[in-house]
Amino acid sequence: MPEHLIDNLQPQPRLWLGSIEFSAFEPRNGRMQRHIQHRAALAFGYAGEYVSGTKNIAIIKHEAEQTLRIQRQPAAERNLRDTLLRLGFKIATRQSKALPESAGDPFELPNDSAWLRFVLSELPTLREQGWQIEFADDFAFDLTPVDDWYARIQEAPERDWFDLELGIVVDGERLSLLPILLNLLRTHPELLNSTQLAKRREDEQLLVTIPGNTGGRRPLQVALPYGRLKPVLATLGDFYQREPGETSLRLATPDATRLNALQELPLSWQGGDRVRNLAERLRDIRQQPAHTPDGLNATLRSYQLEGLSWMQALRELEVGGILADDMGLGKTLQTLAHLLTEKNAGRLTRPAMVVMPTSLIPNWQDEAARFAPGLRVLALQGIGRRKHFDRLQDYDLLLTTYALLPKDLAQFKGLVLHVLILDEAQYIKSPSSKAAQAARQLEARQRLCLSGTPLENHLGELWSLFHFLLPGWLGDAKAFNRDYRVPIERQGNDERLQHLNARIKPFLLRRTKEQVATELPAKTEMIHWVELSDAQRDVYETMRLAMDQKVRAEITRKGVARSQIIILEALLKLRQVCCDLRLVNSQAPTTRGAHSGKLASLMEMLEELLAEGRRVLLFSQFTSMLRLIEAELQQRAIAYALLTGETRDRRAPVQDFQSGRLQIFLISLKAGGVGLNLTAADTVIHYDPWWNPAAENQATDRAYRIGQEKPVFVYKLITRGTVEEKIQQLQQEKSALAAGVLDGRQAGDWRLAAEDIDALFAPLPGKRKASKTS
Repeated sequence: MPEHLIDNLQPQPRLWLGSIEFSAFEPRNGRMQRHIQHRAALAFGYAGEYVSGTKNIAIIKHEAEQTLRIQRQPAAERNLRDTLLRLGFKIATRQSKALPESAGDPFELPNDSAWLRFVLSELPTLREQGWQIEFADDFAFDLTPVDDWYARIQEAPERDWFDLELGIVVDGERLSLLPILLNLLRTHPELLNSTQLAKRREDEQLLVTIPGNTGGRRPLQVALPYGRLKPVLATLGDFYQREPGETSLRLATPDATRLNALQELPLSWQGGDRVRNLAERLRDIRQQPAHTPDGLNATLRSYQLEGLSWMQALRELEVGGILADDMGLGKTLQTLAHLLTEKNAGRLTRPAMVVMPTSLIPNWQDEAARFAPGLRVLALQGIGRRKHFDRLQDYDLLLTTYALLPKDLAQFKGLVLHVLILDEAQYIKSPSSKAAQAARQLEARQRLCLSGTPLENHLGELWSLFHFLLPGWLGDAKAFNRDYRVPIERQGNDERLQHLNARIKPFLLRRTKEQVATELPAKTEMIHWVELSDAQRDVYETMRLAMDQKVRAEITRKGVARSQIIILEALLKLRQVCCDLRLVNSQAPTTRGAHSGKLASLMEMLEELLAEGRRVLLFSQFTSMLRLIEAELQQRAIAYALLTGETRDRRAPVQDFQSGRLQIFLISLKAGGVGLNLTAADTVIHYDPWWNPAAENQATDRAYRIGQEKPVFVYKLITRGTVEEKIQQLQQEKSALAAGVLDGRQAGDWRLAAEDIDALFAPLPGKRKASKTS
């Protein structure tokens, strides 16, 4: 049979890919370890015959009428081998059963990532260059292409939740990613760590096995790029805690913000237009413009306008939120602007309600009358409140207290409020308290919380506020403790903290005074109105009647100018009653809060100010009052500095305060009104203001002076309806008179007219009653 020589036939490269799973003893841990080994085998085809190695330089092929001697092409084969070496392959020196020996020359890659990259990136190029590629049945990287990615949303008819399904299309079949990734996370828990996830390149791929395929086929495998996986994992969040088998994730409507991470992906969306729109608006919630409403007697600063627009956006999106600005930044004013905007727009068709500590009722009444006189306000206080229950609908704004709300709850059943606002909302930080339970039972179109300290001790307090605002959104208390409190508080898990922050971000607006310092005047003065306790009112009236008779008798005998001592004595006694009953009677009632509404209000203020990190100067001209304040601070284990006329070493308390070791400095007027530099302070409280403006400013200027780089907040505690309020009014009208009265100047420096005496010793008004303009 003749032999025919062929010496110009180029080799056809064939790459055969296979894997094998086996167990081997691992000396490091003394156990059998599961391994998967991958191999590539390179062979060269000549006229249908495949060879490898370098021993035989020719191929003999017998045909019917001739014998072919095919000359191999060593240079071409070497170039093909070099192609694999350039792609990262190395010649395999260890034996493997991943492929039969006849498959060709064995090659290997260093790790699974290199194999996956090769299959996804380089293998298609080899195919285009004419390489023949074959997969063994068990090759681990035999991938099925992903045709498409999709997102499907099904909204609940009641619009308070929606189901989200994220998936891929493989071989024309829709596959939810939820069970796929749930299965994956069991072997790759590091995917839950956002820090580790962020280190992955966007073009890096993750090999995923599709479970549960039918028809007897082996499980399909797909490669998912991290560039797509990252936003998907961020969106699904805590889905890994769900039960296996679920294909979609049920989310509360406020959780629509999770969809924003998906907006940049090339997804096929189905349904959920409203929810997707909500997600975008929640993302941009602080950027929506707002304008000062007509009828508001104030100019809103830009951060206050932002707060107004935020509350308006929440109302439009039918969700609630927490306004958590620092004390003194105008939470009440922003809320009144929100309510006035609602009234001007015709939406305030039902009353709004603010629930607050009892001591804040006069402040709300005063600020409503001052800034929003167009609002019809009703304060529900005392026994007389009951006569108003049958006409609550006649008012725009109802004011009540945490103490009274549980008692009056039955009166509010069936009253759907337009807005329900909790001021100092940390009062419901215990979800089982009567006030918290009662607040949750009220019906309202919108719920808001105001609190400079929404979180004081632990995350459970924050959960309680959101349980009122958006029930069920952070899960029940048990789930919240498991998913957030324990990982964050006990384990210091920053990932769970970031996840919680992302969830609450649209619904919590927090500005510190440092953040808005450029918008604040250097010194912001505020009056903090206080109500006398019932015991104080009784003593005040008794003493006022006695002093009024005594003063008038003295004036009748000697005239106003020569009655100065008696007048000063009477005013001093009444002012002491305003401060604390124990200043005039050491045997005064000891029930907490009974002896001083002002002291109780001060402690509430300090609790919030100290939680905000404020540095506080607290002035009183009565050293005996400072001792009572000391006792309250000691009972609460609050450290303080003290400076009175009895203090021998003045330098020590000043250094303790200026150095930052102590947050609060108690100072008597005579000892600390001048000569101190306390620029570490950013807050000044006048417990019992001395009504000479110059003396008052001297005290304030201990903090507000050269070297002060922070805005200073000045609070004046004034008891409503008392001599304190009357002298404040006189100060504005007759500053010299007020200075003379309180500084004890000589008779020639001031004159009291008959109407001034009437004002100073006027009886207390009844407890603040409601009106339609105040």
